[in-house]
Order: sequence, then structure tokens, then C-alpha cells
Amino acid sequence: MLTTLTHHVLCLIIIITIFVPLISSTYMNSCRSFCGNITIDYPFALGYGCGHPGFKDLLHCINNVLMFHISSGSYRVLDIDYAYQALTLQEPNMSTCDTLVLGGQGNGFTVEPWRAPYMNPAPENVFMLIGCSAMSPLFQGFPGKHLPCKNVSGMGCEEYYGCRAWDGLGHNRLGSGYFGSGPPVCCAVPYEAIKSINLTKLECEGYSSAYSLAPIRLNGPSSWAYGIRVKFWVKESEEFCGACEATGGACGYGLDGIKQICMCGNSNSTSNCDSVSLSSKTRPMIVEIIAGLLTYVLARTTTNKY
Repeated sequence: MLTTLTHHVLCLIIIITIFVPLISSTYMNSCRSFCGNITIDYPFALGYGCGHPGFKDLLHCINNVLMFHISSGSYRVLDIDYAYQALTLQEPNMSTCDTLVLGGQGNGFTVEPWRAPYMNPAPENVFMLIGCSAMSPLFQGFPGKHLPCKNVSGMGCEEYYGCRAWDGLGHNRLGSGYFGSGPPVCCAVPYEAIKSINLTKLECEGYSSAYSLAPIRLNGPSSWAYGIRVKFWVKESEEFCGACEATGGACGYGLDGIKQICMCGNSNSTSNCDSVSLSSKTRPMIVEIIAGLLTYVLARTTTNKY
């Protein structure tokens, strides 16, 4: 009996040695998640406490559709490119080459001031503002023909006018600017030029947004990629998060919603998981596993006895 019991104990020790670290590691990386076919990873997260505090309450998974929510509205996330640190967003009330959406229905794009240090539309993203009033802040302070309108990454309004969406509307219905002396019907600007795409404040009827992913000139506006390309960054946190993940932890933030922490299983650290004792990380799991395994050994011993 002693030999049989010793054999079982040795087997259990081997099992604990192999599987406890795996269980701990899996638990500690619980911040990574999915929505549809999109991976949600640092600095983003769906749960409170995970990710970077600059991105909290930003993403929401609704019926397997990932949504991006800021003060200007909600947008569907089409892609998150972690290598190039960029998101691709879609807005249903944004004009494209096929459809013009007027009446000020579009969200535009405005980031809260506290989020601005972490994200903004990419430099290669052009915003084409449509049907803006002559009194729009967009045209104030630019005497004569010195308007802020310009092409961005080879994309602009002159080409956009060639889209079939304009065929049934005509430029003159939106104002005299296309042929007259007033402001142009369409004005293309980079986000950095005005810092906010707010159709109400800019007194514009609508907008379109397109972005370029390569330096190759595309064949007309029908081949542009329509949507909003947003760059994100967390440079000041790279060292902290790198050390945290290298030791098996997951990057997150505390109850104050500001201070970053490294989540190490059942414990948190202000540096990395190496600073958290093994016992505090694995004790609850080890107790449960040992209790279960001892029950198994006793059952086997009793069976062999009878």
C-alpha cells in the first residue's frame, strides 16, 4: 500500500509542477478578449480595470460588433492594427463616393481633451467638409482666396466632385461657392488644421473622410478608402507595460481610474509580477488542487484496501 500511495503522491507532485504555472499564466492574461473577429488587447479593453486608463470606456462589444464611443458619437470599428497603432472606423452618416449625407446628420469627429494625448485621426486622413456656411469658423481669418482647404495625401475636393454622389445634386444647390465668390461647396482639411470636426460649430451640411495606406496614387475617388483612420499611442507606458507582460502580467489601472498597475493573478503590482510573491499568486489555486488530489488519493487507497 505504501508503494502505491507513494506512486500516487509523486504523480500528483508532477502534475502540480506542470499545470499550476500554466493556470496562473492563463488567469493573469484574462484582459485579452475578442469581439467578432477583432482581438481586443492593450491599450484597449472591454472590462473596467484592463488596458490603459486613456482608453477606458472607449470600446463596447454589442452583438459581436465592436463600437468606438467618444463625445462626438459612436463609430463601428472595422479593424485594429496593433503593429501600426491605428484603428479604422466607420460612420453611417458620413458621405462617400456613392452617397452624400446632408442635413448635419454626421457625427464628425471630436476627441475629449483628456483623450487627445493618446489618439487622433492619422495625418494621412482627409476630412472633406460639405456645404459649410460663409460664416463658418472654417473661413474666418482667411482673407481673399487664402482658405484652409487643401489636398491631404493626394486626396481633395476637386477629385471628390467627380463622384457619382454629386450627379443628382449639383454643386449650386449647396451654395454659390463652387463657381462664385463665396466659400467652396467642399473644403478638404487635415484634422490637425482645426482639431475638431464638429458639423454644428463649423456650420456644415455634411462631411466625408478618406485615408491613404500607401504612397501610391489611387485612380480617382471611387478607389479611395472611406472611413476614419485613428492613430493611437501610449509611449510613456511602453516600459512599464513591457516589464509587466514579460513577467506574465496584464496591464491595467487601479480603482482611481488613473494609476497603472500590473495585474498578476489574484494580486496587483505597481511594477511587475516578479515583485509579487509566488505564494500570493498561486496559493488559492494550489490549495484547491491539492485538496482535490488528496481526495483522489484517499479514494484510491480505500479502494485498494477493500
